[in-house]
Formats: sequence, structure tokens, C-alpha cells
Amino acid sequence: MTTTTELPPRREMWLLLTLAGVQFTHILDFMIMMPLGPQLTALFRISDAQFGMLVSAYTLAAGASGLLAATYIDRLGRKPLLLVLYGQFALATLACALAPTYGTLMVARILAGVFGGVLSALSQTIVADVIPFERRGRASAIVMTSFSVSTVAGVPLGLVLASHWSWHAPFVAIAVLCAALWVLAARVLPALDSHMAAGAGRSLLGGLQDVLRDANHRRAFVFSALLMFTGFTVIPYITIYMQTNAGVRADQVPYIYLCGGLVTLFTARWFGRLTDQRGKVVVFRWLALAVAVPLLGITLVAGMPLPVILLVSTLMFTCMSGRMIPGMALVVSAAHPSMRGAFMTLNAAVQSASMGVASIVGGLLISRTPQGLVQNYWMAAVVGIGASVLAMWMAGRLHLHGAPGNGPAAHEGPSA
Repeated sequence: MTTTTELPPRREMWLLLTLAGVQFTHILDFMIMMPLGPQLTALFRISDAQFGMLVSAYTLAAGASGLLAATYIDRLGRKPLLLVLYGQFALATLACALAPTYGTLMVARILAGVFGGVLSALSQTIVADVIPFERRGRASAIVMTSFSVSTVAGVPLGLVLASHWSWHAPFVAIAVLCAALWVLAARVLPALDSHMAAGAGRSLLGGLQDVLRDANHRRAFVFSALLMFTGFTVIPYITIYMQTNAGVRADQVPYIYLCGGLVTLFTARWFGRLTDQRGKVVVFRWLALAVAVPLLGITLVAGMPLPVILLVSTLMFTCMSGRMIPGMALVVSAAHPSMRGAFMTLNAAVQSASMGVASIVGGLLISRTPQGLVQNYWMAAVVGIGASVLAMWMAGRLHLHGAPGNGPAAHEGPSA
């Protein structure tokens, strides 16, 4: 039995675009911090390590709030919960813009992470509640396009605002956009409360235990952790490697993200359609295997001309984001419908932890020469590729709720 609530096509599209907007604002709120580093370290007279805490505070807070939200998310209606959390996220982002000191900015970043982390999981949950299994890949692609848009347009525009006014301006702009999207969400979201009857008899901790007791859920969490681990042994150190080893100037680094984001903006929809036509497991395995070449290649481009570097990095971002479309469709379909909200919030916490661990592992594997060059970066890629291969195997072990007994998704159950 599922809790899918189908909508008319026009309203369904408005819903998906609204959820994509919600995802866009919370992703941009996280990403915009990193290029603001030089301004903030100079203004608050803080060290690089202290600035790193500002960046990681968002992810750590998001993971902690995911664990907490898993105890109550399936006991509340999706719509009122999203509106409350998104309103608080908008206020937290506005608080970031108004923060006068390092300490107050840190508190505001933690609050933004608390609300933003749950929003991501809740958006994916709503997609699964509304969109039937056979169209879920395409729907996930629409929502996940928000990452590409934030890379292509959001971050550059935010930096323009920061350079013309101050570092406060991007956060003000995000808060204003959140307010507009909040009004739109209040209009287009259906009630989505049928899941509450199934979870009415559970205690707060009982619902969390029920999620973890399910062996299929545990397999999905392992798969999800591997999904995130693959890229984050390499991605956090791309800029450092490009400037120290590959000879890419600081003003050329944005081209790496601009080209990657622009291409994924167009390929995401194609990967989404392919996922629904060919099957989620099959398409994920293709892309998980394909990402190995550019993931290793990005760590070996020292001495290459800029066009070659941009080609390799664009292929990496395309495959990396492409595999997330069938990957997240698999994860959300592995959740039992009555526990989907709790499952997805726990999944968000698992993903945040996996990104953090992967970043630490990557940092331990690489080192610097006396001249300051990065070495052993390729080893971080090899570890990431190993995680991708394990994810390919785990994908076949998942039972997918809603997969038909015949047709193109029939093979998507657990392997024998």
C-alpha cells in the first residue's frame, strides 16, 4: 500500500518547480559561504580554521536536526511542516545577513542548517508522496536541477551582489526569494496527511526504531552513504589542486563550476527520462561506472591546458550529478510509504555524516610537498571509485516499494 497522492499535470509541475525553488535556496545558502571566505576572514579577523567552522556548522547542524526530525516528521502533515520549517529557514538566513560579529554569524549558520537540512529530506519525501514510481526519476531530476541552477546562476549572482554592496547582500536576496517561494508553496502544496494514520500509534522513538528495524532501510542507508562518499573524497580539494598543481588562476576557477553546472542543467532532465525508461538500477550502475574515469582524471590534470581541464571537470560534474538522479530515486523508493518522512530525514543525516567523513579521509590521503604542491590526490579518487563500485552492488540489494510486477521496472527488486 502506498500513500501516493496524484495531482493534475499542471499543478504537479508547479509543485515540482516550487520544491526545486526550496532546494535552490537552501543549497545556495550553503554554497555561497565558501567563496565569501576572503571577505569574512578579513572583516571578522578570523583564521582559515575558524572560517571552516562557519562552513561545516551548516552541515553538522543539518545532520543533527535530521536525527531529531526523524522522531516526529511522520506524525505531522507535510504541508504545514514544510511551511513552518521554510519560514524559520528564511528568518535564519536573514539573521545571517544582519549578523554583526563572528559569534552571531555562527549561531545564524547553525540555525540555517537546522532548518535547511530537514527541508531537503522533506522535499524528496513530498516527491515520493505525490509522484508515482514509474515517473519518479523525471520528477527527481526537476527538483535536483536546483543544484545546477545554484552553481550556474546563484553563486555568480551572489558574488556580484557581494562585490557591489557587501557580503550581507546575498543573504538578504536569498531571504527575499524564500518569502516569495513560501507564498507559492502555501498555494500549490496539497495537504499530504494520509501517512499520519499509519504512524499514529507509534511513540516518538518508536517510529525511529521502526525505520531502523527494517533491513531494507538499513541497506538503503548504506547505499546512500556510499553515494555521497564517492565524490566528497575529491570535491572539497578541487580548488586547492587546480591553483597549486594545475596552474589555474583564481579568476579562472569559477569556470570549472560554471561549465559543470551549465551542462548538468541540460543533462539532468535527460538522465531523469532515461532513469524512468531503462530502470533506476541499470542507469545508476552505468553512471556509477562512468564517473570513475573523470573522477580519477580530475586528480591528474596538472600540466594540461585549461580547455582540457574544463572538459574533464565538466564530465566529472555531469556524471556525478547524473548518478544522483537514479540514486535518490532508488533511496526514496526503498522507504516504506508509512515511514517515508522519518526515513528521509535519517537519510539526510546519514548523507551529511558521509560527506564529512569522506572529506576527512580525502584530507588524510593527500599531502603537500615542500613547494606547496598537492600530492597523492589520485589516491583520494581511487577510494571514491571504490565506494562507487560498492554502491553499484548495493543498488541491486534494495527492495523498491511501488515497482510493478511487470514492465520496465520489474527487474528493480532485490537481486537473488
